[in-house]
Amino acid sequence: MSLAVLASRALVGLQAPEVCVEVHLANGLPAFTLVGLPDVEVREARDRVRAALQTGQFEFPQRRITVNLAPADLPKEGGCFDLPIALGILAASGQIPADKLAQYEFAGELSLTGELRPVRGALALARQAAERGRILILPAANAPEAALVNGVTILPAASLLAVVAHLCGHTVIEPYAGAPLVQAPDYPDLADVKGQSQARRALEVAASGQHSLLFYGPPGTGKSMLAQRLPGLLPPMGDAEALESAAVQSVEGSFRTERWRQRPMRSPHHSASSAALVGGGSTPRPGEISLAHHGVLFLDELPEFDRRVLEALREPLETGHITISRAGRRADFPARFQLIAAMNPCPCGYHGHPDGRCRCTPDQIARYRGKLSGPLLDRIDLLLEVPTLPVADLQGAPAGESSAAVRARVARSRAIQHARQGKPNALLAGAEIDQWCQPDENGVKLLRTAIERLRLSARGYHRILKVARTIADMNEAEVIQAAHVAEAIQSRRGLSAFI
Repeated sequence: MSLAVLASRALVGLQAPEVCVEVHLANGLPAFTLVGLPDVEVREARDRVRAALQTGQFEFPQRRITVNLAPADLPKEGGCFDLPIALGILAASGQIPADKLAQYEFAGELSLTGELRPVRGALALARQAAERGRILILPAANAPEAALVNGVTILPAASLLAVVAHLCGHTVIEPYAGAPLVQAPDYPDLADVKGQSQARRALEVAASGQHSLLFYGPPGTGKSMLAQRLPGLLPPMGDAEALESAAVQSVEGSFRTERWRQRPMRSPHHSASSAALVGGGSTPRPGEISLAHHGVLFLDELPEFDRRVLEALREPLETGHITISRAGRRADFPARFQLIAAMNPCPCGYHGHPDGRCRCTPDQIARYRGKLSGPLLDRIDLLLEVPTLPVADLQGAPAGESSAAVRARVARSRAIQHARQGKPNALLAGAEIDQWCQPDENGVKLLRTAIERLRLSARGYHRILKVARTIADMNEAEVIQAAHVAEAIQSRRGLSAFI
């Protein structure tokens, strides 16, 4: 038989569309041609496959070899096509039986010795294989990750020789039956933070309602320390959330099974580009906001980020996803992250410090704060100053509540929200706000005064209502009261100094 057909998959965003690998041998001068819109990595498979076959003591056909990766208009990238191409050559040349290939899907990068190296996107490959009811053969290193998908049979292979032996019936590869390595999530403990009771309260409110939060204050007051403890206050991840988060990291190639069910915490440097933050590239890849899906995105030194980079956050903050479009390519990635940011109050960082060491002029402070646009700040629910603590408070302050104690309260508040509306309060919109976030008469009067004095936009007004709803849920109150509204206004009034 001079033709062999195998199934594999490409990666397009979080999807893994099927790719039909067709290998044809014809008479003529020896040649090895790859068609079907392969990128550089796929075209280099010719050399890897030839070396792997020769190292494995297989006969490399001295004929005209044509490999077609269909559909032709779907871009193919990565080394995952090495294994199906090599098996296709062996099947087309009659060195292995071709009658059993239809029940399998293949993915794996070949080393020159024939060993199989792991590939990106094993979760997406396994999910699509399960939908088609096929058995997935892939590198052994990818098996624990792919096994997170229910209903798929994984055959972990160490080398091309092992796959050939299985297809020929000599040595059977047993399905992967190992359970994923589940470890208790390891988060920094909130008990390490001394003092800063207001900041701790704001952190709990943010965790309870999935609200965005901005800390500002002099250097060394604990802004970053507080932010790093937010993931430990969030409720444990459910199966669907864990799988979605893992799928994004799998496509990017950074997923580790020991981090299964651990909420991601992404902290990009302020020199990050727009493509690094929201995703991009000639072949679209997920950015930091997608890698923080169902987790936390921490932006330290917020005004030091390029303004155009920060403006790219505005749409994902509202919609929870990002669409990256390139010439002929388009990819959608989820981006339901919780934003927490930190900044200094002025260029030197010591504006308002008790010892009066700041020497920044009002114009310098205005320019520094002006790096953050009004529309971006309007999308931040909570803003809180983190002041310098007196030495006595640092030396004599008792340990605060642990993350576990706060997380238990957060979980109760989230349970109330999900029972009432099926989502955290921060995700309410439109008619849902009118239905669930209406305060009592005194709260309405307080809101009216706040709108006039703080010059709130419609978005800012709605965000105060949602924060007030969260504070009421934390107190297990069915009706939003004036005290809840007052705390929500207080947690946002600092924005007037920036806008």
